Amino acid sequence: MRAEQVMTADPLTIAPDAPVAEAVRIMLDRRVSGLPVVDSRGGLVGVITEGDLLRRSELGTEKRRARWLEFLFGPGKSAEEFVHSHGLKVEEVMTRTPITVAPTAGLDEVVDVMTERRIKRLMVVADGRLLGVVSRADLLRALSGAFAAAPIPLGTGSDADLKARIEQVLAEKSWMPVSSINVEVQARTVHLWGSILDERQREAIRVCVENVPGVAGIVDHLVWVEPFSGTVMRGPGEAVD
Repeated sequence: MRAEQVMTADPLTIAPDAPVAEAVRIMLDRRVSGLPVVDSRGGLVGVITEGDLLRRSELGTEKRRARWLEFLFGPGKSAEEFVHSHGLKVEEVMTRTPITVAPTAGLDEVVDVMTERRIKRLMVVADGRLLGVVSRADLLRALSGAFAAAPIPLGTGSDADLKARIEQVLAEKSWMPVSSINVEVQARTVHLWGSILDERQREAIRVCVENVPGVAGIVDHLVWVEPFSGTVMRGPGEAVD
């Protein structure tokens, strides 16, 4: 899927010369955490978010530095912070270089940028013009649609066919200890036998098997062998004498 397929088109925007108080009111009234800042020609010039409004003189939260730090950073940094905490127009407090993606960007790229830059939304831009916004909520809606459009089928075939499909899927995973795992299928219930060296592999194997069509249940007999001490931890389906 592409950004243009999941984005919110024609999002709420605000002008750069609008009062900061208006931006705050819109965000509260419309329950959004940020607004793209767009000029009269529709060009994206910035974004104002909740984070831009945390350091405000009205709240007494403006940043204060020790004298020696002001000397170290120089007057420019302190002047910039003063504008940010006292500015009354959106253009004075907004983030001027918002992170953007093209409408054709894949969702993998969108998520990579969001996680790496630790942001909640991305502006979708073409030729400098704002087309839409992709937020975490938009991604959740896309995920919900994917679940609804592709229900997990029950699957058909014999236990032997199901066993073969499971073994093929597991063999494709780089983290899978293929040589130490044995799969048995009885009436579409999968029994997992063998040993693992990392407890996280247990859950990954179970999730992988759950996603194979036709699986009715899983019984976990796997044992975890702690590599340093040799301690053996049995799976929930394995009785302890």
